[in-house]
Amino acid sequence: MQTDIKSMTTEELKDLMRSLGEKEFRAKQIYEWMHKKLASDYEEMTNISAALKEKLKNTCTYTKLQMLRMQESAEDGTRKYLFALPDGNTVETVFMRYKHGNSVCISSQVGCRMGCKFCASTLDGLERCLLPSEMLEQIYEVTRHTGERVSNIVVMGTGEPLDNYDNLVRFLRMISDENGLNISQRNITVSTCGLVPKMLELAKEKLQITLALSLHATTDEKRKEIMPIANSYSISQLMDACKVYFEETGRRITFEYALIAGVNDSIEQAAQLAELARPLHCHINLIPVNPVKERGYAESSKAAIVAFKNKLEKKQITVTIRREMGRDIDGACGQLRRRYVCEKK
Repeated sequence: MQTDIKSMTTEELKDLMRSLGEKEFRAKQIYEWMHKKLASDYEEMTNISAALKEKLKNTCTYTKLQMLRMQESAEDGTRKYLFALPDGNTVETVFMRYKHGNSVCISSQVGCRMGCKFCASTLDGLERCLLPSEMLEQIYEVTRHTGERVSNIVVMGTGEPLDNYDNLVRFLRMISDENGLNISQRNITVSTCGLVPKMLELAKEKLQITLALSLHATTDEKRKEIMPIANSYSISQLMDACKVYFEETGRRITFEYALIAGVNDSIEQAAQLAELARPLHCHINLIPVNPVKERGYAESSKAAIVAFKNKLEKKQITVTIRREMGRDIDGACGQLRRRYVCEKK
């Protein structure tokens, strides 16, 4: 079985060079070609000998994604990409332009097994986890296609990132490596539906990323209705894990809260959310839920969203309403991929 060279650290590349009878300094050259200059293949590496390129072709796979579709929003210029992985599976990636810089939302798995009731990503279950190279390549392909620098990354597309823990952590270290794109960890957000043991493990990594908890309910009973993970971990356990994460990293948590009409958008629930957030000095990101036809949930009315936000602000909670991006291009996680898969069938 060939080695996935684009998932290798510089130190691992040095070991590879030694095993191939090459000088160690080649490792840094190859790493920079892959992760800074974004070379599409070995042939673009102009200061690497033909003999070494041949050795690499014989021993290593060079992960590259193929763009199958790109939809651009007429409303805000958001682009949604559908990429084919080397094994034929597909993933979605979203490119968004903001005043503070360009942001890319990447997928961490093909499909998802978490079963959240409002999400299209999970409808067909989990196919497999993505390799670090496949997560990196989503950003690299978007950069190649747009010709624009990416300054912010959100690991919030298809999949539960902490369900792909080892590959995720390696990806985070590589994307922030000064020999690669060198994206500040403070500009990276990782979302989780609440895998408590992995949240505690991530805290020990001492990364400077932002951890976003998909909370979406203020009681265990309500959370169990919409998020099966709540059957494994209570809100009390989640809050304890958030506290540990903050103490270990100094990075405050963001609560993601998708507002669903008649389900979790009452003023009473806003007050309960404020009580959960206050001890943790959390930021709350309110998300008008993207309607998914297979689920039957509707987004809250504008009036309900504003009332919910106002209640939180009266309780001195920092809150934003997520700007709706790409509604006209299958904006919700998993929608574009699902449509493509259904068409193929």
